[in-house]
Amino acid sequence: MRDRAQALLIDLDGVLRRWDPAPMIAVELEYGLKPASLLETSMSWDIYQPAMSGEITDAEWMKLVADRLPLEAPAATAAVAAWQEYRGEVDPDALALVRAARAGGRTVAIATNATDRLRADLDTLGLTSEVDLVLSSWELKVHKPAPEFFQQACLAVRTVPKRVLFVDDDDRVIRGARASGLAGYRWAGPEHVPYLRKVLDLPE
Repeated sequence: MRDRAQALLIDLDGVLRRWDPAPMIAVELEYGLKPASLLETSMSWDIYQPAMSGEITDAEWMKLVADRLPLEAPAATAAVAAWQEYRGEVDPDALALVRAARAGGRTVAIATNATDRLRADLDTLGLTSEVDLVLSSWELKVHKPAPEFFQQACLAVRTVPKRVLFVDDDDRVIRGARASGLAGYRWAGPEHVPYLRKVLDLPE
């Protein structure tokens, strides 16, 4: 890339936060649900989209999930509550990149599709103080990969798009970032961290 990045926008889920499927599977087994049914139900577009766009709260979203489970109401509510207790884990390699970028004077922001629960999750994970800004689709009222999300993100970090590195685990989001003029990189693990450091013009 010709222009070295002066800001890093990094996704939360699938990049800075990873999920162990075991706790979620355990809940489904306990309540007699099919594997991955909770996740699949929550990702149904007609309820996922308004939850990510700030149209409904996280609590309202989870109630809609419970309403769709093949369980009696009390059991469905309990299953969703148990499923939500596990909040994931920080990826140490992604966090090391964030810390290196900030140490190198780069502005770093979490840029993620999320609900109003995001801030509490970041506190729980110890990530709040690790970044300069948090850019949430719920707060911006627009979700990735909409061009408006990337426009607002670049304005927030006060950097022109061509000097912003965007790291995400979703190909569709990466395509959206590139279409908006950002340098987009699909995160698949730590093997390309040396390349990302070069894009950010960080010392070896």
